[in-house]
Amino acid sequence: MDALLLTYGSQGDVQPFVALARALRAAGHGVRLAGPARSANLAGDLEYRPITDALIEAVDTDEVREARDSGKGAGAVARSLGAVKAAAREALDDSWAAAAEGADVVVHHPITAGNHVAEKLGVPSVLVSLFPTNVPTSEFPCATAPVRLPKALNRLTYRLDGLAGLALRGTIDDWRGSLDLPKRRGRHDFLHDPSGEHVTVLNAFSRHVVPPPADWPASVHTTGYWFLPADPAWTPPAELTEFLAAGAPPVCVTFGSLVGADPARTARTVLAAVRAAGVRAVLVAGWGGLQVDQVPDDVLVVEQVPYDWLFPKVAAVVSHSGAGTSSAAAAAGRPQVGIPMDVEQPMWAARLHGLGVGPAPIPYGELAEDALAAALRAVTTEPEYARRAAELGQLIEAEGGAAEAVAVLERRMS
Repeated sequence: MDALLLTYGSQGDVQPFVALARALRAAGHGVRLAGPARSANLAGDLEYRPITDALIEAVDTDEVREARDSGKGAGAVARSLGAVKAAAREALDDSWAAAAEGADVVVHHPITAGNHVAEKLGVPSVLVSLFPTNVPTSEFPCATAPVRLPKALNRLTYRLDGLAGLALRGTIDDWRGSLDLPKRRGRHDFLHDPSGEHVTVLNAFSRHVVPPPADWPASVHTTGYWFLPADPAWTPPAELTEFLAAGAPPVCVTFGSLVGADPARTARTVLAAVRAAGVRAVLVAGWGGLQVDQVPDDVLVVEQVPYDWLFPKVAAVVSHSGAGTSSAAAAAGRPQVGIPMDVEQPMWAARLHGLGVGPAPIPYGELAEDALAAALRAVTTEPEYARRAAELGQLIEAEGGAAEAVAVLERRMS
């Protein structure tokens, strides 16, 4: 089997696909991975085809960041629609360039053109869901639903989620025309192939966090998280190992690539809460550039560090509850404090709180010293959070993850 993997977005959107690519290669299959140019370093020795970063940059401007902080990010993106469309066309062209050599199957992130590429190649497409936003169910709403509606309307929320892509359908149709693909009915539906059959869906998350609902079709497989282990050649900086050994296990604070429009203010609030709670902390600055002016002795700031190395060594994890960060903390068996911003983050934060691994989430727009300090004291002193987190970590560790996804693909292609 020769597989083409297409992904796009942040580091959290790329790492699971790198993990799947490595699992496919370990099983003896050919694999080619295409993703944002900025993430090429994550691929290591895998064959990686870059897709322009222009689309990421078009929806991550200062205006969008400021609007996201106020809960009006969608409007800011709409105002920059011209630039978004131009960037989308460039990304579509790069996606086809990565696929033109052919493949037996296209495994893709929902925000890519994977289903269209598979149609052009005449091969199956397989949808990857990093969180439950794609396959409708009556049991719970779409993970990105901005408001909670009565349960009878849960299925409707999945249709509402799809409205975000309507503005780019004309761009996609123009691109399809350049590939001589028809304007057939259902061409933008990535849950069904051109004949109308359900496509295979790989849910790259844990059934212990999101139990599969009874009304999902048999084509949907919840495999467990796809974790990318740290590079065995990676060694931690001396200052980090010395800091960890110098006292009680610290908390880790990381917002990934999302720290809002004022990273310095966010950092000041975090440092004040850490001081008020009387805990030590490691702040992972990340792509978003968490900005710290003065660092106290009981805090260490690092740029990047593999989560699977760091998280088992800390007392708790404070994060934006993105899929990648929250799953890594869950797998490490650590209590969590969620400070969700948007997209699917409120859903993960609520799920983990419901499972008892942390206190109630603090929405990013409501982040304040007193609330965060209270949450830090709770996750570092109340043993029930640690116990529940450890239990969840053991369940996640027992799942097949990327290896199970490979088995599903092998059965699909046999």
